[in-house]
Amino acid sequence: MTLGIFAAFVYGTLALIGGIMGYVQAQSKVSLISGSISGLLIVIAAVMQLNGQFWGLLLATVVTAALVVFFCLRLAKTRKFMPSGLMASLGMVALVLMIK
Repeated sequence: MTLGIFAAFVYGTLALIGGIMGYVQAQSKVSLISGSISGLLIVIAAVMQLNGQFWGLLLATVVTAALVVFFCLRLAKTRKFMPSGLMASLGMVALVLMIK
């Protein structure tokens, strides 16, 4: 397993957990749905990368990049580091490791 695949697993899991936490804390159905879908997509993409499918890397990169943009915009709007700043930062690290 490469570092990029590991980064995709970790970031996908964090997105999934973050969506669940957003629902539990703020009753946000949008957080639950978007976090679940994006997290599962990234984890599935990591599994596909493990199976040698190139499109897995492409899918993980696209979904992670979309989340980074979303969380950066959210951070600029709310000025609160948690959770937007943390997820944007971790997403950028994950992107670098995936592309590397």
